[in-house]
Amino acid sequence: MRRLTRKERVIMDYYWTYGPMFIRELQEHYPDPKPSFGTLSNQVRTLQTDGFMSHNAFGTNYQYYPVVDREQYSKSGINGIVDEFFSNSYSSVVMSFVKDEKLSVGELEQIIKEIKKQQ
Repeated sequence: MRRLTRKERVIMDYYWTYGPMFIRELQEHYPDPKPSFGTLSNQVRTLQTDGFMSHNAFGTNYQYYPVVDREQYSKSGINGIVDEFFSNSYSSVVMSFVKDEKLSVGELEQIIKEIKKQQ
């Protein structure tokens, strides 16, 4: 799954939060100055072509909805980063966080406790 652009991510966030919407409804969620209807329509159609969205037809109007949920997208992004930058090694990711002091020994111990609870 490809990574979303910043503008596409904003659109997906609106759909993930509010559910199925027509383009006019999507446009209403934006602060002023709102993007044009045409711009949003093009971006949503691109998301549909790329498999992120689908639609229901109501006459000549389309109500769009996400077919990829936020969790699926997040996981694919994390997996892509681990694969690309860490040779698909999750332990290398953790070690990187430890070396950069983003993750402490205490936090690691808490993670281990949570893992053991799930087993």
